[in-house]
Amino acid sequence: MLAYTYVDKGHFELRHKDVPSLQDDGDAIVKVTLGSICTSDLHIMHGSVPRAVPGITVGHEMVGIVTQTGPDVHKVKPGDRVAVNVETFCGKCFFCRHGYVNNCTDPNGGWALGCRIDGGQAEYVRVPYADQGLSVIPDGVSDEQALFTGDILATGYWAARISEIKEDDTVLIIGAGPTGICSLLCTMLRHPGKIIVCEKDRARADFVRTHYPSVLVTGPENCREFTMTNSAHGGADVVMEVAGSDETFRLAWECARPNAIVTIVAMYDRPQILPLPDMYGKNLIFKTGGVDGCDCDEILRLISQGLLDTTPLITHRFPLNQIDTAYRIFENREDGVIKIAVTPPEKRSQE
Repeated sequence: MLAYTYVDKGHFELRHKDVPSLQDDGDAIVKVTLGSICTSDLHIMHGSVPRAVPGITVGHEMVGIVTQTGPDVHKVKPGDRVAVNVETFCGKCFFCRHGYVNNCTDPNGGWALGCRIDGGQAEYVRVPYADQGLSVIPDGVSDEQALFTGDILATGYWAARISEIKEDDTVLIIGAGPTGICSLLCTMLRHPGKIIVCEKDRARADFVRTHYPSVLVTGPENCREFTMTNSAHGGADVVMEVAGSDETFRLAWECARPNAIVTIVAMYDRPQILPLPDMYGKNLIFKTGGVDGCDCDEILRLISQGLLDTTPLITHRFPLNQIDTAYRIFENREDGVIKIAVTPPEKRSQE
């Protein structure tokens, strides 16, 4: 089969590999029917994910059809259409039992697919702990509707949940990339009093204005003043930082009111600094870490009810055998790209 492979820093390559087989009783094999590219894949390419293992197949956003299951798998069966969770988790350890599945103590716990074990930018993928890592796609929900369930939608849902949003809150979301939009959609489910999105890219800001007209939009140069003007207590009650730069990290706490919650959703290429003397007296609560992706069944239910729709994010589609082109467009933000759907390879690539 074809599999997009992490060779070394700055170098991914489409290679032929064997179709994966069951290794443990809780495994399932999934034929990938649709995948995508995530900014986290670019972090691996750039060498900023030290735990990523050279030689692995990358990719952790995918849906597909179950082809095989181990004897300990009871949630899914061959033939089921499924969304694949970005995280591997046993469901039994202390952290899993408390909902902190990103910290699962299994050797492959947390973000493993496409990082430490073979992922889904391939024709098939092996999913460990399939009863936890797979969610059946409801009838009537398309692959494109379900595609982002296990990663960026799970991240947005987790971010909104841990941010403790109340109905009269002003929520500031910094960054309107794919994860920022998913965070916005999941914030809207909680009906806060006001939502502000800060985005420097004009096309992405216009995307928010077009698709979500009730949301206020500003740029980073005016974000602090705009937030103060549109909030009741000297800043946002909740800030989600989903952009991942030095400037936006600082902007997040500057725009928060005293005693606000600042949720760090983004991944960073380098360490960030908390300038505690400058922040003294704001008494902020910071929440950060990898997504606890344990809400995928609920997310699919919301999609099936028409309450979540991420299909507008899919701006480009490429077959697996053209994934080099897809990566170039995604990394360089060419042609108005937001998200790319990666389809199975064209037949000629298998001849």
